[in-house]
Amino acid sequence: MTRTALVTGGARSIGGAVSRRLATDGYVIAVHARADRPAVHDFVATLPGESHVAVFGDISVPSDAESIVSQAIDGLGHLDLLVNNAGVYIEGDLEHDDLAAWQKQWTETVATNIFGTANVTFAAIQHFLHRDSGPSGARIVSVGSRGAYRGEPDAPAYGASKAAVHSMTQSLAVALAPHGIAVAAVAPGFVESERTKEKVSGAAGEQIRRQSPFGRVAQPDEIAAAVAWLASPDALWASGAILDLNGASYLR
Repeated sequence: MTRTALVTGGARSIGGAVSRRLATDGYVIAVHARADRPAVHDFVATLPGESHVAVFGDISVPSDAESIVSQAIDGLGHLDLLVNNAGVYIEGDLEHDDLAAWQKQWTETVATNIFGTANVTFAAIQHFLHRDSGPSGARIVSVGSRGAYRGEPDAPAYGASKAAVHSMTQSLAVALAPHGIAVAAVAPGFVESERTKEKVSGAAGEQIRRQSPFGRVAQPDEIAAAVAWLASPDALWASGAILDLNGASYLR
C-alpha cells in the first residue's frame, strides 16, 4: 500500500522541502497551510507523483487542528506519517517591549507551537490507533529546534515552545511504542529560508555562518533528508530521539 503523509506548514522552507522529499520517495502527501490557497495548490501540483492534496486550517485553533487531520485522511484515504512542521517565530525586545507585547508573543507562540502541535498530533494518533490496518508502522516526526538547548535570546517563547515539542516527542515515543508507532524529532540550527533570508544576507550574516565550523547555514533539503530517514522503517530504533541538525554549531 502506498504510504501517505501529512506535513503541516508543508508548502514552504523546511516544510516544502520535506513534502518534496517524501513525494520523491513515493509518499502521497497532504500539504497543510494556514492560508494562501492558490500558491499552495500550485506547489502541490509541482510535487513528484500523483494524488497529493492541499489541506487548510490554523493549527492554533483546536477545531481546525482536528479538521486538518480529517481533511488529510479524507483526501488520502488513510494516514501513515505526521510531520509536525508548522510553527511561528516571534521576536521581542526585552528592553523596550511592555507586558502586553510580552504576553502576546508568548500567547501566540504557545497556541501554535505547543497546543497546535499537540492537538494535530492527538488527532493523528486517534487515526493511527483505530485505522483498519492497525497502528503498527505509523510514524510521527516533529521539527524542534537547536534553540530549545542553546536558547533563543530574541525569541524566548520560541525556544521554550520547542523544548516542549522535544519533551512531548519523548513522552509519546514511550507511550506509543507498544503500538508499534515510532515518534522522533529533529532539532535544526539556523536554516536558510524565506524567513531567515534577509538576516543571513544582511550585516549579521557572517556571524551567523560562523556559528558552524562549516562556515554556512543549513539548507532545507538537509533537514528534509533527516525527516525522511526518521520516517522510514529503518529508523524504528531511533524512536524517542531528538536528532541535532546544526552543523556542529551547538554540541550537547
